[in-house]
Amino acid sequence: MIEITELPIDVLKVIKAASLHEAGAINTFIGTVRNQTSGKGVLRLEFEAYEPMAVSEIRKIADQANKTWNIVSYAVSHRIGALLPGDIAVVIAVATPHRKASFEACQFIIDSLKQTVPIWKREFFEDGDQWVSAHP
Repeated sequence: MIEITELPIDVLKVIKAASLHEAGAINTFIGTVRNQTSGKGVLRLEFEAYEPMAVSEIRKIADQANKTWNIVSYAVSHRIGALLPGDIAVVIAVATPHRKASFEACQFIIDSLKQTVPIWKREFFEDGDQWVSAHP
């Protein structure tokens, strides 16, 4: 399952989408909006995406991860639109036969997603706003 959504992410739905009996481990990453960046208070974030390409790129990343870590199943959900501190921005669940692979594959997917997927983040502060580049 890969989804780009304006709705709040249902974490359990993402985990269930990645759950299969062949997996011995399911690793989940939940990315939330923090309330400050570089000492400045964050009022909100706004995410924009080119959805067809974002879904395609996430699929490529998961396929690449599968070549290294033998992924049984995965699910990715990313929010777009305005989010407040504490809101969930992204959830990734990765199922593999063993736990080490699930941790490594999940980290690879989120790191690669932030670098290559056409999802853009804009941070709003009390004194202005800024577009945020990818964080490797």
